[in-house]
Amino acid sequence: MMQRLGSRAVRLPRPDLDAARLVAAGRSLPGVVDVVLTDAWVALYFAEAAPETAPDLLAAAAALDVQIEAPREHELHVRYDGEDLDAVARAVGLPIVEVIARHRAPVYVVAFMGFLPGFPYLHGLDARLQLPRRSTPRPSVPAGAVAIGGPYAGVYPLASPGGWHLLGQLLMPQLLGAEGALLRPGDRVRFVEAP
Repeated sequence: MMQRLGSRAVRLPRPDLDAARLVAAGRSLPGVVDVVLTDAWVALYFAEAAPETAPDLLAAAAALDVQIEAPREHELHVRYDGEDLDAVARAVGLPIVEVIARHRAPVYVVAFMGFLPGFPYLHGLDARLQLPRRSTPRPSVPAGAVAIGGPYAGVYPLASPGGWHLLGQLLMPQLLGAEGALLRPGDRVRFVEAP
């Protein structure tokens, strides 16, 4: 069901499509200037007034005659020394080495970008490590902090407040640069433990 977000944007339930294809399909629709993904929704922003009826994203994806760029692969090197590592291990009933191993094991997929510029919501977190966000957010989390929250892993691209559980720190925390965000929807991410 389409929901209007003011006069120039709409929100639709997210169809089961790869994130890169979904963004490309949304951008291929007439008048669309931006596409924003969440885990459950797609927001389409239009240059002019949004249409009165829901755009068909699946049809737009099927009609794409452009080659979708293959997902990029990233290895992010992590020093596992986060403030919450001990608490996470206790909460999930695993030794710290097992928490680290389970965090490192998946190849994550960037499901969508969110709450800060360049913040990736990474799908693929081991079910055993899925914990609710912290009851009290921290007023400051350093750039490059590697964290988990709910069903996602993530990396803070900038110093900011945050409520996820901190597992470690990237050795090279620059996720934002002159070209914009290093990661984009559909990219693959593997965490590598730094010596």
